Amino acid sequence: MKICITSQGNDLEAEVDPRFGRCQYFVFADTDTDETDVLENPNKDGMGGVGIQSGQMMAEKMVKVVLTGNVGPNAFQTLEAGGIEIITGVSGKIKEVIEKYKKGEFKSTEGPSVDSHFGTQKN
Repeated sequence: MKICITSQGNDLEAEVDPRFGRCQYFVFADTDTDETDVLENPNKDGMGGVGIQSGQMMAEKMVKVVLTGNVGPNAFQTLEAGGIEIITGVSGKIKEVIEKYKKGEFKSTEGPSVDSHFGTQKN
């Protein structure tokens, strides 16, 4: 199964990024083959709608589960509409999160964990 973890860096030693739409990187992991792929988030510096755009990308990449620190209402709705399981409150190193997920240590999120525009920089 293909899962995606938001990451602050481009390897498995990096920490989970607490933001979904504006995370630095997405780490895609196949829990059956242990293959991983890292993609710099093309939406991280967008003006708006980044949660929706990132959520659509998850659906396009056939992701079944997203693990992140937080998810806003628009991203939550987009992921949910795509049939993607959402797990928030995740922290730690990416490789440890993958192992914990495989052991069934996480529970799905029932709704957004932050308000719209979480993670945007204030000027």
